[in-house]
Amino acid sequence: MKIIHLNTYAGNGGAGRACMRLNNALKAEGVDSVLAVNFLFRDNPEVENLSKGIFSKWFTAAGIIMERMTAKLFSKNVPIPFSFPVWGRDISNLKLLRSADIIHLHWINHAFLRPEDIAGLSNLNKPIVWTFHDSNAFTGGCHVRYDCDHFLKECGNCPILKYPGADDSSHRIWKRKFKAYSKLNLNIVAPSRWMADSVRKSSLLGSVDLVNIPNTLDTSVFKPSEKVDARKKLGLNTEKFLLMSGFMPSRKDMHKGTSYLKEAIELFIKNHQISPDSIELIVFGNRDEKNVPDFPIATTFLGTISDDEKLALCYSAADVFLAPSLEDNLPNTVLESLACGTPVAAFTTGGIPDMVSHKHNGYLAEYKSSADLAAGIAWIYKEANRAELNLHARKTVENYFSEQIIANKHIELYKSLLNKHVSA
Repeated sequence: MKIIHLNTYAGNGGAGRACMRLNNALKAEGVDSVLAVNFLFRDNPEVENLSKGIFSKWFTAAGIIMERMTAKLFSKNVPIPFSFPVWGRDISNLKLLRSADIIHLHWINHAFLRPEDIAGLSNLNKPIVWTFHDSNAFTGGCHVRYDCDHFLKECGNCPILKYPGADDSSHRIWKRKFKAYSKLNLNIVAPSRWMADSVRKSSLLGSVDLVNIPNTLDTSVFKPSEKVDARKKLGLNTEKFLLMSGFMPSRKDMHKGTSYLKEAIELFIKNHQISPDSIELIVFGNRDEKNVPDFPIATTFLGTISDDEKLALCYSAADVFLAPSLEDNLPNTVLESLACGTPVAAFTTGGIPDMVSHKHNGYLAEYKSSADLAAGIAWIYKEANRAELNLHARKTVENYFSEQIIANKHIELYKSLLNKHVSA
């Protein structure tokens, strides 16, 4: 069978990395699997570029820019992404898609597939699988919902928009999605139980066939390295207790919980009588280290790391990975850290409890409690047998998230859909 994966980007962002990893895992199991993207930042022979040529690339880039500008123009100044599906493309006539047995959608925003373009795929008469990497597919436009429950009905009166109302942009987008989805025989993959529960509650897709299959990663790359050696290679202190966290876009960032991280470190020092000189924070993925909080301990910024082998060394070098996200589906950083044998301290939210078992391979703190997150850091800091804790972290990934396990779960889904399609 031939599977075509569709994503806006290749390797950019959590969804881009997740679909590339799945594509590679499927190919390792002998599946004819192809990843096609709408915009390719740099040449990649393993990815099919749907915007080939100078004109096509610039036209696609213009659409991406225009969509993001529209979001800024009509959304409030809040750190919650919102997509206006104004620009996109009809790809239903592409030879590549006609050759597929199954079309597998991933993250298709930023001027790639509008609701109408997704509906157009029904003309191909092929099973369609869609992995939800965030909440956008079943909302009126937002990608992160927090405590908003408007997706349970028909959206409208959106708290993100500058001009909310009963028939605002979020409601009109919801109606476009409702009309488009009614033409499709969708099969949804939810990477986390939290995402699965959210979809089942939604007014748009609550009755659609759904299966919970996690993301995967390359366990031959993301693997434990000897901690001292990893630190020496990265030029990090070999004596201190190292905290690690990733991607801090700004002081105002809400989605990744930067303010809670800062407060948790302060409380860890204060409540547990820890010398600030004995610990250090390592941050990777930051785009602008001038625009991050002033942490109460020595902090090393490693910048954006695009090389997975170096990233794996970073996780191995740390004593604990901190994930203070306030809403996350199945964050790659948590999975990567565990694969490298480094325990995780995180809030109990989203899909994180699918990966972190409390006081087994990490610590699940009470949601939005900086004090409990600090207690989690302290629990790992004081753990007498960290080697066993590290082993539990690695075993979690090997037993539940390895490439072979996740690829075979997808293969089982694909086969069942093809069998239904043939008998229909």
